[in-house]
Amino acid sequence: MFDTAFLDLPPLQGAAGTVALPGSKSISNRVLLLAALSAGQTVVRDLLDSDDTRVMLAALAQLGCTIAREGHSVTITGLDGQLATTEAELFMGNAGTAIRPLTAVLALLGGNFTLTGVPRMYERPIGDLVDALVQLGCAIGYGANPGYPPLQIGMPGALQLDQPIRVRGDVSSQFLTALLLALPLVARRDITVEVVGELISKPYVEITLNLLARFGIAVAREGWQRFTIPAGSRYQSPGEIHVEADASSASYFVALGAIAADAARPLRIEGVGAASIQGDIRFVEAAQAMGATVEAGPNWLQVARGAWPLKAIDLDCNHIPDAAMTLAVMALYADGPSRLHNIASWRVKETDRIAAMAAELRKFGAEVEEGQDYLRIVPPPIAQPWPSAAIHTYDDHRVAMCFSLAAFHRLRPGAVPSQSPVRILDPKCVAKTFPDYFEVLLSVCRTPTAQVPVLCIDGPTASGKGTVAAAVARALGYHFLDSGAMYRITAYAALRADHAIGAENEAAIARMAATLPVRFDDGRIWLDTEDVTDAIRTEAAGMNASKVSALPAVRAALVDLQLSFRRLPGLVADGRDMGTVIFPAAPLKVYLTASAERRAERRHKQLISKGISTTIADLRADLEARDARDSSRAVAPLRAAADALILDNSDLTVQACVDRVLAWWDQRQGF
Repeated sequence: MFDTAFLDLPPLQGAAGTVALPGSKSISNRVLLLAALSAGQTVVRDLLDSDDTRVMLAALAQLGCTIAREGHSVTITGLDGQLATTEAELFMGNAGTAIRPLTAVLALLGGNFTLTGVPRMYERPIGDLVDALVQLGCAIGYGANPGYPPLQIGMPGALQLDQPIRVRGDVSSQFLTALLLALPLVARRDITVEVVGELISKPYVEITLNLLARFGIAVAREGWQRFTIPAGSRYQSPGEIHVEADASSASYFVALGAIAADAARPLRIEGVGAASIQGDIRFVEAAQAMGATVEAGPNWLQVARGAWPLKAIDLDCNHIPDAAMTLAVMALYADGPSRLHNIASWRVKETDRIAAMAAELRKFGAEVEEGQDYLRIVPPPIAQPWPSAAIHTYDDHRVAMCFSLAAFHRLRPGAVPSQSPVRILDPKCVAKTFPDYFEVLLSVCRTPTAQVPVLCIDGPTASGKGTVAAAVARALGYHFLDSGAMYRITAYAALRADHAIGAENEAAIARMAATLPVRFDDGRIWLDTEDVTDAIRTEAAGMNASKVSALPAVRAALVDLQLSFRRLPGLVADGRDMGTVIFPAAPLKVYLTASAERRAERRHKQLISKGISTTIADLRADLEARDARDSSRAVAPLRAAADALILDNSDLTVQACVDRVLAWWDQRQGF
């Protein structure tokens, strides 16, 4: 998962391959609660692993459930409708699918509970659900603002269940879902729930009814206005249940296929398809209306671009409330104005999504009209290149995922070419439902290699370039290349394969070097599955690396291997010739240097900490001699690229150097 402050997506130009989606959040949290309320054990397969499901699991564990994990499966030992714990403070994060049903369950069963969350949770209304429960005789108080969490729950009085329970349907379908999930616990007679007003987000209620049936509760319904839970209802575990992939998450990849996948190489989405019980699967119909070509099987979708530009759409989105956000970004690629309406529920989600989407869409030059329950989006003119846009995500996973699709602006027919990136601020917010979303997205996206951004940080020995470059890579979420380590690893691998390092084995070592499985991960260096970080940092390893670098065929092979590190979303490369030889067209080149005296002092501290005895004077002499050799060698001499920015860090900390490089990068990116 990207845990950086931001992620820069360069202009992308295509998509192909296969995506395996994570489990549905809506299904996952409902299934966890139902399993907890049932008797016996329930094995939940392919459970979504996200912030929201972790919140639910933690709460259920506090309430006395036994939870065992194995891979992507979780075994829940249920409570058979009785709480093992009647006093607890439960942290709900920002998970509406956790706090709302748990509020209803705990209020009906009774106890002394406090339900808290993150600050945004305290802005999400829950008053209509609380009002319905209080009318039944439940004891619920507000910890701060009336109508909003945090909540204090006590022991109920005599429950009043002989009259229909009325709940508003025009704020959130989760209020109705919460009651339907909780009321079977006290159904000693038929219990009826009536919806006041129009019920929004109906597909999510369909999910609830489907899952209740799987756990033995047959709810009778009269349209969308009246629901009856039969007397004597009792949760019965199905023994095992599979969580299908998230149809809302599928919407991003359906849109991706519609925007960027060729018909000859459609994007395949696995885990959800025509047999889905989720209403958001109907996003496919909306994408088709905008021009997508879609094939569907029971558990898969294949999507490619059809009409291009996309067709503008005017759609009542009540049936796909979450997935409809994706349509708002697709509208940037449309042939005219699009209108999305009946989306009032967006106002009370993780953020005010109508306001958020309007604000961020305007950053691309779109004209956006915002109403209480609609958005009208006029795409930017074709002749107007999209600017570099930093997307504020409002701690909302869906905002972050939606706007990743804006990185394909170069594909618009007749569009003015642009190198402008899309910056996603706080990309880690996708952990709420899809922790590795950006990794999955980038695995199926493509763009010409020359469009993948590279930052080169060159400099002499002991200038700190490796430390700074690694820190910059971490800050950007980019791949990292320690070019100096490549020669050390090659020498290490050659000796391990019994190849003496010399001209007689040059061809064999070059063949091996061309395909070395090297990766740099969180400060460690790996050769396939072996951590070689310490093994290649010895003096002997350094001498062997010098021998390897003298072999022209090996050098050529390693150049190609280093070039292969240029992958999405970008690369930070450090060495002595990154900006002059390997990546001469890199958009940012930094030459990091320091005085020989200061470099000798730094090296002295390093060696002394390792128990190696030396003097600063000897180290300075050695560094000056090495500088002279490196600067005068015939192949790739050490020098700053003509367009490199010089950074003398003699008197700077590592963090100060990193901050300077990142500031230069922001300038080059247009932020």
